[in-house]
This record gives sequence, C-alpha cells and structure tokens, in this order.
Amino acid sequence: MAPEKAPAENMLWGGRFTGGLDPLMLKYNASIEYDKLLFKEDILGSIAFARANAKTGVISDSEFKEIERGLKEVQKEWEAGSFVIMPNDEDIHTANERRLGEIIGKDIAGKLHTGRSRNEQVVCDMRMWLRNQMQELEGHLVAFIETMAKRAEAEK
Repeated sequence: MAPEKAPAENMLWGGRFTGGLDPLMLKYNASIEYDKLLFKEDILGSIAFARANAKTGVISDSEFKEIERGLKEVQKEWEAGSFVIMPNDEDIHTANERRLGEIIGKDIAGKLHTGRSRNEQVVCDMRMWLRNQMQELEGHLVAFIETMAKRAEAEK
C-alpha cells in the first residue's frame, strides 16, 4: 500500500494545489534540520525589518513592539531547547512565523513581512550567519597563529 500523501494546502507554496505531496518528497524538501542553525539570525533580521516597517508607518509602533516581544520569546524557546518543530514547518522561517502567530496572534504576526520577499529573508539570514561564523573563525585563526609563533620562538 502506498503511503498517504500530505495535504498541500497548509504548506507555504500549497495554495494553488489540490493534490497532496508524497511523504518522500516532503522529507527530501524539508530544510528545517539545517535551518535550525539560523534561528537567531532569522529572528534578528525579522525584528530589524519590522522596525523599519514601523518607522515608515507600514505597521504601528504598538504592532512593532508586540512583534518584537513575540520574536524575543521565540528566540528564548530556541535557546532553551524548548522550541517545538511542527510537521508543517518547512524551514526556519515558517517555524518562527508559526510560533510568533501562536504567541501574539495571527493578525499582527501576519504583518511581519509586509513588503519583504522570502528570498530576501533567506539571503539576509545566511549573510548574517556567515558573518558571525567568519568572526568566530577569525578568532580561532588568530589564536592558532599566536600559538604557532610562540612554538616557533621556543624551537629556535
């Protein structure tokens, strides 16, 4: 017996599809296990974007404060290891947005990315993550070079 197909209507891309998605394709397409590394950058980027939308009047100051509060709560859950990934969380972005909606309500949470493309969000998250990783790597390289210089001096 073939495995049952997952409904597409709850997926980010599934609005215009009537059929389900094969479970094997769902497993292949899911990136959440890798995306977990980006939780902090995704949240910080979303807060910054919401702040910009508040400054330009796209969302109100009170909506921004509520979005920021909710996202900081989501971040605390990730850091505590208590964030629960749900089956329809395709990636870090949908997971964080879903949880934000549960915390502050979907009406306000739905305004988070007004005017922001998913592609821009992904690139922003990845650039921030890479920048942070490069800074960490730089620290390790400096320590390594210092150790090698001390060792070379001792071996003269």
